[in-house]
Amino acid sequence: MPRYDFRCRACGATFELRRPMAQANDPAVCPQGHQDTVKLLSTVAVTGAASAGGAPQQAPSAGGGGGGCCGGGCCG
Repeated sequence: MPRYDFRCRACGATFELRRPMAQANDPAVCPQGHQDTVKLLSTVAVTGAASAGGAPQQAPSAGGGGGGCCGGGCCG
């Protein structure tokens, strides 16, 4: 089940809730009982797997082509 982060406008507390995606935008009550909360945007890394040095690795090409405009290696 997805996890969603919220912040309470009344007390400033941040908290997370696990709920179905269908309920992602439903109102949430903070642990102190305040109802004035906002859902926070999550940051998700969308990079390749990191190598031992921490740098992202490039995914291998499917056809083994050399690049160029068509990926076939004939133009560059």
